[in-house]
Amino acid sequence: MSQFDLKGRVAIVTGGNGGIGLGMARSLARAGAAVVVAARNQDKSATAVAELRALGAEAEAIAVDVADEASIEALVTATVARFGRVDILINNAGINIRKPPQELSLADWRQVLDTNLTSAFVASKAVYPHMLKQGGGKIINIGSMMSLFGAAYAPAYGASKGGIVQLTKSTAVAWAKDNIQVNAVLPGWIDTELTQRARQQVNTLHDSVLRRTPAGRWGGWDDMGGVAVFLASAASDFVTGTAIPVDGGFSAQG
Repeated sequence: MSQFDLKGRVAIVTGGNGGIGLGMARSLARAGAAVVVAARNQDKSATAVAELRALGAEAEAIAVDVADEASIEALVTATVARFGRVDILINNAGINIRKPPQELSLADWRQVLDTNLTSAFVASKAVYPHMLKQGGGKIINIGSMMSLFGAAYAPAYGASKGGIVQLTKSTAVAWAKDNIQVNAVLPGWIDTELTQRARQQVNTLHDSVLRRTPAGRWGGWDDMGGVAVFLASAASDFVTGTAIPVDGGFSAQG
């Protein structure tokens, strides 16, 4: 059996009905995993599930509000009830509110932190007892280039994504003895709905990204698939606590 074979594994992907989440879900499905698409927009989730099933995977949509602890716990309970286990958690759901620090309200700050960072903590804590009982598991947290660099228009987003890296390291160390590997992926400039809105708000962004990225292009959804399968599979059993940039060389270039 290939080290990258995910047959018999069950994955939850928050924000899995579009963008990076759906790109990762596609690759997990192709590798044989059953996938739970966990998101708020049920029409988008139904479309995503149909696409994953067309790839031959078992897939279900379960509605979740990642800013609500009870909703996350219900998601995990429903997944285990449907599939009997949960092996992979991808904490991908996220938002950004683009304002300079002096214009960002406390409510804005809390909304971004709750959605991007606190949700990853709550979801990881919710799957932990199930992974412990099964003898192991994989948690993949989605960070950002803003985990590394500052941006004047994204103070809350940057703080949340920096926090993702530290949460990853802490849980990786705490749960290594339980055979649970926790890693982060730091996407560069990926062409998603979120970054399309950013380009509308910052009209110089597109050209700046092309100049700054050695690969000379924006990333696509499926550029995230390989790292997702690697970190979800037995191939990464001795990899934990890392933060892997997938950015076309953006973070490597001085």
